Amino acid sequence: MPTHKVGDLTITAISDGYLHASFDFLANIDPGDAALMQENAGITDHTSIHINCYLVRGGGRTVLIDAGAGGFKQWGGRLKPNLLRAGIQPGAISAILLTHAHPDHVGGLMDAGEAVFPNAELVAHHREVAFWQDDGNLSRAPERSRGNFMVARQAFDGYRARLRTFEDGEVLPGITAMPLPGHTAGHTGYRLDSTDESLLVWGDIVHFPQIQVPRPEVSIAFDQDAALSAATRSRLLDCVAAEQLLIAGMHLGEPGFARIARKNGTFAVAYEE
Repeated sequence: MPTHKVGDLTITAISDGYLHASFDFLANIDPGDAALMQENAGITDHTSIHINCYLVRGGGRTVLIDAGAGGFKQWGGRLKPNLLRAGIQPGAISAILLTHAHPDHVGGLMDAGEAVFPNAELVAHHREVAFWQDDGNLSRAPERSRGNFMVARQAFDGYRARLRTFEDGEVLPGITAMPLPGHTAGHTGYRLDSTDESLLVWGDIVHFPQIQVPRPEVSIAFDQDAALSAATRSRLLDCVAAEQLLIAGMHLGEPGFARIARKNGTFAVAYEE
């Protein structure tokens, strides 16, 4: 499994599997152009979106960032068996940090009404929790999105006694929340710093990295605020390219880790081996 050391921390990309999304969900790009970009990148299954979760070990803690889809809509569902392959029992997870509460990030928290991670504190931005628990937001949501509210609420209810919300700043020693607005109300990245090394887990800044990194104006229907999401993506790409910061993303490919390079006036993904 792809693994990187960041100072005293060990970060492992744990695959939950895949979901699929039609290019009709993308804005500011022709579906044919999107398919060509995937083809040129060597991606044969053009509409597949990989789902990553990240295991962070160090400082006496075993932390998980996001929990995959858990089989919701036949998406993902490989997190738990892949954790076991990595030698991690669900009970060993001490905290789960959420980038946000879409089903492909919280679906793996519950199984048949029971918490999958019985000893884990669930940590999320307070605006994210408030959004999904607001009945007004539920009533205004299109029919196709209402199931998302149910999945998020079940997850929050299942971890109610161990749910901690935050505004900003350090959420665990060496792990700092970074607001990345636009995709959801409380969409959050996590910057990991140890000794003189750093890594940013950037959540859902992209869903199709080979499309949205070189063309950050391309948004997806899952974005709650497409214009803000695109602006956040452009700003962040500029920052991480300038810093040459190692990144991890929930919808990067199976290599799990990458850097962003400037190329011909735009940006490109350079996966880390």
